[in-house]
Parts: sequence; structure tokens; C-alpha cells
Amino acid sequence: MSAPTDRWICSFSLLLFCVASLPMLGKANLLQELGPQEYFNSLQAGRASLAFFSHNVSPSAQPFLDQIENSVEALQDYGISVVKVNCPKEDVSRYCGKENALRKAYLFRGNILLREFPTDALFDVNSIVANVLFALLFNEVKYVETLADLQNIENSLKGRSNMVFAYVPATGTAEHRAVMEAAFVYGTDHQFVLTTEATLVKDPGNDDPDASSARLLFCHCQRGTELAQPCRRTPMEQPLTLLNIHRHLKLMGAPLVTEVAEDPEKVSTVHLQLGLPLVFILSQKETYEADRRTAEFVAWQLLGKAGVAILPRDVVDLNVLLRSNVALKTPDEGVPIKYLVLEDTDEVITLVEDKSKFEQMQEDEDEEEEDEKENDNQDIQDDQVVEAVSRDRKRELPLEQILTLTEETFPSATLEPARVVVLFYASWEAVSLAVLRSYVEVADLLKGTQGILLSKVNCWDWPGVCTKENITQFPTIKIYQKGGRSLTYNGMLGAEELARFIVLSQVSCPLKLATVDEAEGYLRGELPPELSSYHHASVLGVFSKATSVAREAFVEAGNILSGHVTLGIYFEDDALALSRKYAVSPPALLLARSRAQSVEGIALSKQSAHDIVQMIRYELLDTFPEITVQNLPHYLQLGRPFLIMFSNGDIGQMESKEMLKLAKRRPQQAFVTCWLNLKNTPVGHGILKAYFATLPSLPVLVWVNLHTGGQVFRFPPDQSVTETNVLSWLEKLKAGLEIPSSTLSEEEWKPPLPAYNFLQMMETTVPEFTLHPSYSHGDTQEQQQPGSSEEKAPVREEQPEEPGMTAEKGQSPGRDLRGTAPRLAGREKRHSEL
Repeated sequence: MSAPTDRWICSFSLLLFCVASLPMLGKANLLQELGPQEYFNSLQAGRASLAFFSHNVSPSAQPFLDQIENSVEALQDYGISVVKVNCPKEDVSRYCGKENALRKAYLFRGNILLREFPTDALFDVNSIVANVLFALLFNEVKYVETLADLQNIENSLKGRSNMVFAYVPATGTAEHRAVMEAAFVYGTDHQFVLTTEATLVKDPGNDDPDASSARLLFCHCQRGTELAQPCRRTPMEQPLTLLNIHRHLKLMGAPLVTEVAEDPEKVSTVHLQLGLPLVFILSQKETYEADRRTAEFVAWQLLGKAGVAILPRDVVDLNVLLRSNVALKTPDEGVPIKYLVLEDTDEVITLVEDKSKFEQMQEDEDEEEEDEKENDNQDIQDDQVVEAVSRDRKRELPLEQILTLTEETFPSATLEPARVVVLFYASWEAVSLAVLRSYVEVADLLKGTQGILLSKVNCWDWPGVCTKENITQFPTIKIYQKGGRSLTYNGMLGAEELARFIVLSQVSCPLKLATVDEAEGYLRGELPPELSSYHHASVLGVFSKATSVAREAFVEAGNILSGHVTLGIYFEDDALALSRKYAVSPPALLLARSRAQSVEGIALSKQSAHDIVQMIRYELLDTFPEITVQNLPHYLQLGRPFLIMFSNGDIGQMESKEMLKLAKRRPQQAFVTCWLNLKNTPVGHGILKAYFATLPSLPVLVWVNLHTGGQVFRFPPDQSVTETNVLSWLEKLKAGLEIPSSTLSEEEWKPPLPAYNFLQMMETTVPEFTLHPSYSHGDTQEQQQPGSSEEKAPVREEQPEEPGMTAEKGQSPGRDLRGTAPRLAGREKRHSEL
């Protein structure tokens, strides 16, 4: 607002205060009485005066003279003098000589007559002030009678100035006076337009407008440029009085959205000063532009009812719940700011417009805070993942090496020459936050690796991206390569496993080898140096020209297993000689483990991609594995009983040798031979407690079938662990001659929430590591299957845009509260990344 306007407003406000505060002076003393000659000699250029000429005061003129006297003080506030001119009886001039002239009042500016008013049109103070100001401001206040006239004025103002459009049922009313007095002050800032035609303010949704009710609309023509679109209008919902108009215009002149860079407790805006609340939209730098559009959308809806400010989280250290996305500051002194979690902009608008709804929200938030405080005091929470995230919620995550993608940047990022790894997660969900920590560790492990770009998409902020990419559960990790297909990671969510997958996915799978020397080098592990720490075994498929069906199935299996293993393929003319070197015939697999010096030849009896995947995964399992938390799911997936030795450290050399003999009988056996080191995997203590009433002495050999019956058998402690003794004991088990040490409860062991059922996630895709084709950003994705509602990405229903928003911003407004808002969770944990 310009400096002259500010001075006008300050002077106007001071004038209203002084007028209300000063004691009433005698009205008769303010009304000047002059003779005709004396009056015309006293007129000054540019000064306005209202004159009433009279020979004497007749009884019929006395009511009018009383109203003139009552209006003297009000008109003097605007520099207009009021004079009663006493005409001599012998005066026959224009103003004193005619009887009709004595029934009129005259408005002069200097010695120029501007307007004659019949005395019956000036029936009270309101009509006198309104008509006099209307006459003086005839160049500033436009009067319109038709819709075409109004549209012409709007079009002439677009891009230049705003318009104040007022409807009054009749001129000379109190509302008319209020509009004219406001125009006197604000006429240099806005174009004032007046009408008495009710049809010009007719609501399209209301066929019967209330013609008795005055209305005022602020038309934002300065923002509009399209001639075909009417100016956006903000109605004044209070009665049409001078004070309310002044208040409304002050609000319209305030910034649409206030930028806040300090503690909101210290913020003071014109809205708070005028008794209106202030809504804060809490934002973060990754989603600032979208949050800004959301704030502007909310501000337009609440214009004149509340102020809207945007508060970036990284600007100031706020001691608030990090899950909140909206804050409300009321003008009431001493009332603290209320921080809330709202789902969409409709709830923000309801928050301001419906006080009863706000009170209910307050009660719900208070209950949630009490529940959270109570849960924060618990030493152990229901789920270990949630507990871990909760306990570590204040740790700042170093996300500098991870690119944050938005709806605007995602399409271009997936077209980068580098392989783009994208973590799709939800900022309100505990498992996502736990994986985000692992993702940071992956960034450290792969720091400096060429051709790999790590990024993340918060599906809470950008549900459209996640829906188009068919993200049906959180978290999901995909790898995109320009011109290729996207690869979905379905393995364990630890940092090392994920880093290995990302690095191995860079190598073609299967890798085509052109010569026998290349094939032999591949089996010796001759791969690029960056793969050395992630490469454990090489699988080479050998095919003759006559085995094209098996070769195609192997290629498909390689696509499925990309990132999990390294596969090579050789199908040149001398493939038969290469395979015979290892005592097999094409089609065959040659398996070279990193710890073994020999190469194992395996005939491909089944020739479907699914069977080859299952075969490779089984062959790559260790012969006598040490069970850990990370590899346990792979062995559970086999669905076989476990012959497992528990030890408190490395098992003895003799026991290890005998157990390895048992394990190598794999073609004949139908169980998993393994061991568990309690020093490396402390959870083994809990397993043994579930198996036995008291912890047995270690080492102890146990047979357990988790898939059927749940019976636990303990190898006799008085016998030595040899291949012969163990096989004899297993025969007794098969014959039912042994008594189980315990039987596990039939109660189903399941995670507390579906999102934590990692085994089911790994088993839902057959074959396991399903490859999904990538789609461009605009492509239509496959519809989600029914029955997966619990893991679907949150999809928001689009709503119609407000008129004018697209034209103003060049893009659709945000209806959803983005940024850090966790709306789907009942109770959320704090985390500095949010």
C-alpha cells in the first residue's frame, strides 16, 4: 500500500476516534448563517459548501433545517461547510427570488454549482452525507445500471487496479453513506462502483436475491488478465457499515500468504490485529512450492475470515509435534498456538468457519497427545520397529546424498543416464522411517560409485507419482534405467543387502560371454573391481544351438534375478566342449562359489523360467549355513524341517565336520542342516527358551518342524554328534520312537500389523523377484488388485478448481496438505526427517 494511502488511513482512523471522543458541541454554533453577498464572497476555490437559502424558517422547512444542522459536524469532517443563507425580502436573485429555489439545497465547489438537491431527498443525516459525497465523488465512484456496464469497467481495470463494488437498495441510506465515506478515503487506491440494481449482484445459485440487503464485494481485477473471466470476488459478510468496510479493505490489502521466518508465537499480522485467526501451513524445503500453492488456495477460501502464513520447518527450531501440518493462532491474548494434523484443505476451512468443529478437533488432539505421552513413557512398545524409530526419533538424518523427488522432478530423473534408485516411502509409517535410515547407510556405502543416483519419493506428499508407479506397499525400492525396465527390490531391507542389489543390478543378467576364455574367467570371478565385495558366486548357463527353449527360459530367469545374483550365458559352437569339461551336457548350469576352488556342473532337467529361478536360488544356498536374522527367511521359504545346532561361539571341528557330511547328503534329505551362533545372533536365547523349560547346555542339536506339528526333538546329550548317530536318531523320529522335548503352541505367530509381515511380502510374488516394466510419467498404470487396501498408497480425490486459480498461477491449486502431514496414521512418531 502507498505511503499517501497509509497517511489517509491513519488520519481517517484518528479522525473517527477524535469525533467519537470529543464532547458534543452546540450544533447551532457550527451552522453558519450568512447573507447572500457575504456567502458568495466567502467561497474559496476547491472548497465545497452546502447552502440552504431562506427568507425565514417556515414550519414546513423546520424538519429539514434540523437535519441540516445535524449533518454539519459530519460534513465538516470531510472539509464541507454547511451554510444557512438568510435572504432579504427584497432579494429577487436566482437563489432567493424564486419560491422553488427556497425548497432546495445547493452544493458548490468554490463558486461553481455542482448539484441541486430537493429538500425531500435530504431527509436525514445519512441521506445528506451520502448524496453530498456522491455528488463530490462523481468522477471517482461509477454508477452502473446494466451488467454490460459493470463488465466494461471490470475489463478496463484488469491488470491495473482492484474494484470495490457495492449494491444498496436505494441512495441516501445509511449503507450508501458508508460506501461514500469509504470511497472518500480509499478512492485513490481502488475503483468504487455503485449500483441500486439487485440483479447485478444476483447469486447464480439463488434465483431470488434479497433486494433489501446491501452488499459489498471486493473484486480482485488487478490479478486478472483474461477478458473472458470475471474478476475474483470476495464478499464482505458483515453488515455494510463504515467500520466494517474499512476493516474489509485492510484485509484485502494484506498479503495473500505471509512468509514467516520466526517463532509463530511472535508473529503479528493485520488479521490478528483485526480480531481474526491466523492459520500456519507447516512446510519443508522439498515440498515448498506445492505447500505454497496449498497455502494460497486456503488463503483464497478464507480471505476476509482468517490470515494464512507458510512456515518452513527448516527456518526455525520449533518445539512442536513434528507430525503436525497446520497451526492455528487466535487473536485472544494468552491462548497458545494449537498444532493440528489435518487431512485436507476442507478441514482447514472448517477449522476457521465452524467453531464447534474446531473444539472437537481440539479434544481429539488433546486425547492423542495424552496417549502419546503415555506410550512414550513405556519402556517397550508393541512392535520393535516402532519402538526403534520412536527411541531414535530426534536423530537428524544426513540426507545430503539422497535426491528428493517431487511430482515435477520425478519424470526427468528417471530419464537420467545413470541408474536411478528410488525409495518410495510414507513419512508417517515406522517401517518406512527405519528403511530410510538403512538407505542413508547405503548412500555412504556407495558414495563415489559412478552411474548410480539415490533418490526418494514421499508418497504422502506425492501420491500421484506413487499411484502411477503402482506402489501398493511401503516401503518399495525400484531401480530405473533410461530406456530400460524398472527393477523392484523384494529382498531384505538392510543396508548391505540393498547396496549389493544396487551394485549387482548394474551388470547385465545374464551376461553374454563370447569365448571360452571369457566363460572360464567369469567362473573364476573375473568381474569389475567394484563388484568384488558384493560377488559371492557365479552361475553360468551353457546351451547348445539345439536348446533354444531352455536358453530363452534362462534369459528370462536372469531378468528376474537381476541384482540378486550374477549370471552368465554361453551358447557358442564350442559350448558342448565347455560343459563336458565339468561332466554335464547342455543345457546345464556351472556353479562356482567364491570360497570354493571347484566348479559344480548341474543338469537343467526343468526348462521353465520359474523352475530355473527356484533351482538357482536353492543351489546358491550355503551347504551348512549359519542361521542369522538376515538369511533365515530364505531357508524358511523352503518349507522344510530344521536340523539346527545351537552353540555359544564357533562349533567344534569334529561336530562341524560331521554336520557338513549330513548337509552334503542334500539330494537324499528333506531338511535343512544348519547352526546358530548365540554370540552373533542373541535372539537364539529366546528361541531356546521357547523350545525348553530351562536353557540346555551348549552345544545342543535340535530337530524342529515349524511348518507342521511344531514338535521339538533334542538329540540325546549322552551321544556324540556323528553322521551315523544323527542318522540313526532321525530314523527313530521318523518311526515315532522318540518323545518330543516340547511342542510349540498352535497360536499363530504373526506381526502386529500387515505392514510388518515381511515374509508374506517376499512370498507374494512368484517367481520371487518379479520384474515390473517401467512406465513413462503420463502412462496409465495397471489397476490395483482388490484385497490390498491395507497397503495401497494414499490416493486423494481431485476436486474442481476454483475459478481464476489456473490463470493466476499457471497450474492447478493444491487441495491436499502436503509437506509433513501424516494423515493416515492414528498415532505417529516424531522424526527429524519429517
